[in-house]
Amino acid sequence: MNEGASPFLPYGRQSIDDDDVAAVVRALRSDWLTTGPTVEAFEQAFAEKTGARYAIACNSGTAGLHLAMMALGLGEGDVLIVPTLTFLATANAARYVGAEVEFADVDADTGLLNEASLRAAIERSQGRARAVAPVHLNGPCVDMAMVARQAQEHGLAVVEDACHALGGTYESNGVDVPVGACRHSDMATFSLHPVKTITMGEGGVVTTNDSATCEKLKRFRSHGMTRNPEEFRNTALAFDGAGAPNPWYYEMAQPGYNYRASDINCALGLSQLAKLETFAARRRALAARYDALLAPLAPSIRPVPRVPGCDPVLHLYVVLIDFKAVGADRATIMRRLKARGIGTQVHYLPVHRQPYYQKRYGELVHPGADAYYERCLSLPLFPDMGDEDVARVVEGLKSSLDLKH
Repeated sequence: MNEGASPFLPYGRQSIDDDDVAAVVRALRSDWLTTGPTVEAFEQAFAEKTGARYAIACNSGTAGLHLAMMALGLGEGDVLIVPTLTFLATANAARYVGAEVEFADVDADTGLLNEASLRAAIERSQGRARAVAPVHLNGPCVDMAMVARQAQEHGLAVVEDACHALGGTYESNGVDVPVGACRHSDMATFSLHPVKTITMGEGGVVTTNDSATCEKLKRFRSHGMTRNPEEFRNTALAFDGAGAPNPWYYEMAQPGYNYRASDINCALGLSQLAKLETFAARRRALAARYDALLAPLAPSIRPVPRVPGCDPVLHLYVVLIDFKAVGADRATIMRRLKARGIGTQVHYLPVHRQPYYQKRYGELVHPGADAYYERCLSLPLFPDMGDEDVARVVEGLKSSLDLKH
């Protein structure tokens, strides 16, 4: 980039301050780099922020989804219903445990799972579905009361993929419910990747209100081990002659994984969590600025419509573009914007169109997801952006198009 040119704007990035750096340094100088008190402090704070009884930290959002599937006991012969417009991890988590995926279509404008597509997926599963994983794509929420009704009617567990939605709320019976409170779900999973609302570097969290589920999640994230004497089965090995548990002893009744989060990562997460409201307010302000500046470009370009009853913290600011009307295809527009120092991305190619799933399930037809995918483009959105950056993006977008109105 030429000297004096504006800095490159990625579609998303972390916001790290001196207090975040100091928090990590304190963790590095402490006695615990992992499995220590900072992990528990972060989990407690996260549970309080989301309104859940329990929060279990892990090393990625993908790990959180995998842990959730294990905690549900999904396996061969079971089916997880997944909206096809999501990141790979939502569907892959089912395959990790040997379960199959039933892809559900989504609303063509919001990209969210709706009642008609959920009902259709349940019917296609022919009684094999054991769980559904609604995805709060971009930040706005799926109608969780609707999901809960359908789940109860058909005996399904519910795992919210809330990796995009930390800090948001949705209205239920006149009350604002924080995403992650698990008011209408068994578990909710979060990603704290650098482009998300807050970051641990790499990290994830699962929230739940059920104590037994919490214990399963904790056990599966650490090799399936337990040190709880009440769970020991090999009593001759576990206890001494007086019946006291041997201090070194642990057991594994079922394999787990090393999905633990370190104290270093949780120190960053704890520092970032304290700024959640600040980050949320800035994201909302930037989104409102985008809304205002993009309004004259409708209907050729328009933001993904807002969801009634939901007050999201947008992870992504997505516009839907009529590429025929603007006279340029998406790849051309993205290249033109990149040349102007503006990064964009596409979220996502519907997962049912990935080669692995095409080979496994054949050519599926989900017109809502395809219609969304064919029009979507994610614009830069992160708290360190200024209002002038939003104006720069919108002006760059205009200059990259050939609007016919």
